[in-house]
Amino acid sequence: MIKKMFLATCIVAFSMYSCSSDDDNNTRPAALDPETAPKASVDRFSENAGTLMVRTATNGLPEANEPINYDSGAPFITQGFSPSGDVVRYYNFDVQSTNPAPIFLFFDTEGNAVENQINLIDVIPGDAGYNDFWQVNRVIVSDDYVANTITSMQDLLASGYEIQATSTIVNCPVVPEGSTASMRLGSEDNEIHMGWYKDQVVYYFSFFEKILDGGASNIVPLSPIYVSFNINPDDSNPESGPASGFVSETGTDQTHNVIASLPQDDFYSPLWSVNVYDNMDFDIVNNLSSAGMANILATGVATVNCPVVFME
Repeated sequence: MIKKMFLATCIVAFSMYSCSSDDDNNTRPAALDPETAPKASVDRFSENAGTLMVRTATNGLPEANEPINYDSGAPFITQGFSPSGDVVRYYNFDVQSTNPAPIFLFFDTEGNAVENQINLIDVIPGDAGYNDFWQVNRVIVSDDYVANTITSMQDLLASGYEIQATSTIVNCPVVPEGSTASMRLGSEDNEIHMGWYKDQVVYYFSFFEKILDGGASNIVPLSPIYVSFNINPDDSNPESGPASGFVSETGTDQTHNVIASLPQDDFYSPLWSVNVYDNMDFDIVNNLSSAGMANILATGVATVNCPVVFME
């Protein structure tokens, strides 16, 4: 139900509202058209936004506002193993916090999503408090509310409308317009969606292989992942660890990274707590059991957003 309501607010078509009188024009804010409104500048690879994926003069990561093709291979997609040793693939959206950011969805008093209204956020990559993971908040508007007259947090707070916080957390990375990430599990929607940010339009993906529950603490759940790098992490060597890339089988993209849960598991989360094992043990690791027997060099070194999009 949450998925259907959430997707219902991602409609991009928009009909301009015509006021019936001069008095209405004076008292109602003008609706904005998402198709013609200004677009926010988005850069996932700036020093402020990125952690493992920060643009340099040589690594070729896209510039600000340049579309990102997450289907283009490393470093954006990784092939690893499931707990039982089957092949899985997952996108890499870099380090994210366990503290979700708020996203606001608009509903009428009968609980129906407001037609044509797009969702509202108040932070984008590079802003303090940004997260790919969003806590869903329901905004209950009046019967005469006109879609897309609220397009900023300032508008929302000034409106006085009731805001109902939920424990539902969704994975929706904000990306530049035109970005692509076509892989999903099953029949999930793989389109890019529009939202409001400070009266500007932003674009984001949605990954619904698992709807998360933040519980009373409002924290993004974690699940373990076991990885190995071409050069074992060494604080004295900046080229070690993530900078050296994952170890893979010769001539292929097959890593021996092992995830500890699958989307059908109750404890699955696309926010993975990273455990690093010695690359000398690469050949013996091919499932969760063998990963547990490897020499673990470090645990919980980062929390990374890597939604699973293929399972063998």
